[in-house]
Amino acid sequence: MPELPETRIKTAVVGCGRIGIRHAKILANLPDVELVAMVDVDRARAQEFARAYGGRPYGDLTEAVVAERPELVNICTPSGSHAALALASAAAGVSNLVVEKPMALKLSDADAMIRACDEAGTRLYVVMQNRYNLPITKLREAVDQGRFGKLVLGAIRVRWCRRQDYYNQDAWRGTWAHDGGVFANQASHHVDMLSYMMGPVASLAAMTTTRLVSVEVEDTGVCILKFENGALGVIEATTAARPVDLEGSISILGEHGTVEVGGFAMNEIKVWRFDDPQPEDAEVFERYKTNPPDVYGFGHHEYLKDVVEAIKTGTAPFVDGRKGRVSLELINAIYESVESGQEIHLPLEPRHSRLGRG
Repeated sequence: MPELPETRIKTAVVGCGRIGIRHAKILANLPDVELVAMVDVDRARAQEFARAYGGRPYGDLTEAVVAERPELVNICTPSGSHAALALASAAAGVSNLVVEKPMALKLSDADAMIRACDEAGTRLYVVMQNRYNLPITKLREAVDQGRFGKLVLGAIRVRWCRRQDYYNQDAWRGTWAHDGGVFANQASHHVDMLSYMMGPVASLAAMTTTRLVSVEVEDTGVCILKFENGALGVIEATTAARPVDLEGSISILGEHGTVEVGGFAMNEIKVWRFDDPQPEDAEVFERYKTNPPDVYGFGHHEYLKDVVEAIKTGTAPFVDGRKGRVSLELINAIYESVESGQEIHLPLEPRHSRLGRG
């Protein structure tokens, strides 16, 4: 186990873009964290982040690790670069590593990351911040208590708006090699959420299309799943909602109850009905809802607080590399089904998926 820090945790943020801003803002305000480095291949961006949030700017991760010796590195770069940066961090002796979703694009890369971190004694954390949404914690509690009885159906709807100007912001957006489409990028947390609630997936079949933007990947897709427990699942995902984001929701139906968590970031309980009402059920709509300003919700703050606490106490990550791999396998299976036109049974050995391959 890595030595526990006695002072503030020296932290580096790698990737000074949209999601990097979110990490930097939160980390800069956590009392147990000292931001020591901002890293980006665009050094001007790194300098801008360093001025805004602290630390020193670097254009190379290894250079930053050698100079600053951070105990925690947060990787917030395009998905296709996660694996190489994680491997470099482990090789350089970083003791704690946070990787944004998805942890990689190829399953082989995820396996390499897990193996390298195990061998180096690096604790690997994968960002699944929606698990910290208040309605989601309440829903998971109901699942764990068996209130649904036999699970019947789990449904995910991601109806967001991403226009061409979003993809034009950076050359990596909307590419197979570095990003993936709506399933790999925008809906990856929702894919994780469905298996988190419904259990392991036995098989799935999917279709995708690109309707409103000019990119390599899909902007719209649907997937039907069968879980090992016999329940079924549906994922509907699109970035072609117009004119604005509509919803990011999950519905769970069982023999004894139905719950729908809606809003545009799985942030508001819409339906909470069970055969056996509990006293606290009457308060659930008021107590377990949030109104975040954007699709990220509030989960990143709680997630990163938990990471810091885990580092301080030496406890295990809530979502580690192996848990992060589960949703990545499902995403790859979706693309495998799209390319092959076949139902895909898990565990998966990718043969046709273009994700991470260009």
